[in-house]
Amino acid sequence: MKNPDSLDSQEINRLYLYFYLVPVIGFFPALWALYRHQGNRQQQTVSRLAVMMALLWLIGAILFTSSGQIAEPLQLRLVIANSLFTSGYFLVNLWLMFRLFQGKRVYLPGISPLAERVTRKYLP
Repeated sequence: MKNPDSLDSQEINRLYLYFYLVPVIGFFPALWALYRHQGNRQQQTVSRLAVMMALLWLIGAILFTSSGQIAEPLQLRLVIANSLFTSGYFLVNLWLMFRLFQGKRVYLPGISPLAERVTRKYLP
């Protein structure tokens, strides 16, 4: 008989996936899992997606912030755009967690294939 407090490997796998999808913070364990080639295929796929989304968010946030410093008259608009962009990043991560909870595929058209290509090319 199974101990009700113990977790099986499928539940642990799902916890890893949730952790990878935590905005900003999940980037680091996801990158580590990719670098060390840890986890099963689903963990690798979600790790790639989490790393790509975090990098795209970081690049976008830097561009919005630096553009606001250069174009003074547009500064307020760029700050608002940056906040909407960041909110979108967080909401997409929450939506992916919800899809994972439902047992559906964690996939974003356009970003998932890009993540596959880029991380396979630049990570060992």
